[in-house]
Amino acid sequence: MASVTQRFLPITRPFSEPKSGPRPTIFLPKGLPQTAAIFSNASRKRRVAAVAKELDVIPVQSSDSTDQQDGVLARIEVEEEGELVNQVGGFAGEGRFSFEGAGEFQGFSSSSSSSSTNSEGEGEDVNVEKLIDRSINATIVLAAGCFAVTKLLTIDADYWHGWTIYEILRYAPQHNWSAYEEALKTNPVFAKMVISGVVYSLGDWIAQCYEGKPLFEFDRARMLRSGLVGFTLHGSLSHYYYQLCEALFPFQDWWVVPAKVAFDQTIWAAVWNSIYYTVVGFLRFDSPSNVFGELRATFWPMLTAGWKLWPFAHLVTYGVIPVEQRLLWVDCVELIWVTILSTYSNEKSEARISEASAEADSSSPSAEVNQMETTREA
Repeated sequence: MASVTQRFLPITRPFSEPKSGPRPTIFLPKGLPQTAAIFSNASRKRRVAAVAKELDVIPVQSSDSTDQQDGVLARIEVEEEGELVNQVGGFAGEGRFSFEGAGEFQGFSSSSSSSSTNSEGEGEDVNVEKLIDRSINATIVLAAGCFAVTKLLTIDADYWHGWTIYEILRYAPQHNWSAYEEALKTNPVFAKMVISGVVYSLGDWIAQCYEGKPLFEFDRARMLRSGLVGFTLHGSLSHYYYQLCEALFPFQDWWVVPAKVAFDQTIWAAVWNSIYYTVVGFLRFDSPSNVFGELRATFWPMLTAGWKLWPFAHLVTYGVIPVEQRLLWVDCVELIWVTILSTYSNEKSEARISEASAEADSSSPSAEVNQMETTREA
């Protein structure tokens, strides 16, 4: 194996060929190629003499303070397989050869300019993507809003002949309510599924705006997940739950309403919160360990948070509202509750994703290079 030794000799007077003893050390002038010179044993003396006649002094032209001090000759002797070869690398400064340093500075300047260009290009791409996302979100919101308002206002479109604007606005709420009651009679489960899906989508949108996101920069996938859970699970399960609750407490005494509220805020709240967290976690493609870990961390805080809102709302639910109309009232209150539920459900996941991305950035090669450069400068 090759062994490398490095010796530094101060230069304080012009070069002169050594009379005898060790091999001569060769200085390359500025005009010669900036590569290591390897001379054979047969022609070494002739080339050393030629270089010695040409060189009187070796100037040091550098803005570095270490290079402006006394020149230091870097002589490297490489001994490989018993044969000694001299390589002259130039002047060494801070552990680097000056000939190599010029190339390194050029490479650094070119790489820095290319990195700045790349960063500008990435910034433009990010701005374009944000603009596209904002446009898509605005289109979705405006289209859904226009569709809902149009359906509500045109409920009596078949009877508008001769009606004034005042009459249209006057009878629209009453006739929409009649249409909702008719839907509850013909297909109650699907009607409640649609209401819950809309409420859970709006609740998640409100939660994202409450978290600080602009109005049209919400996460579409997150809102879709929440709305999908509300449509497929909350509407149908709530329909059968309220019927079960009436079957469990078929009395008309004064204590029935408090008993229903207590049952709702212990058994049913625990079951539904667990279902919501689990399904939303799997829709995010989280691992089962992460899903159940977040469920354990948020189960009790969410259950106790519901006790600040739902007992008062359910006094109306079980004391005043008929069974078939309860889900509509509950979904109106759910606009507030889903905002809290979605915030709790997503803040743990977003914090975990942020920690994972920070760890990935810290372990990336560029971060290691920056850390090495910072250590070297220190």
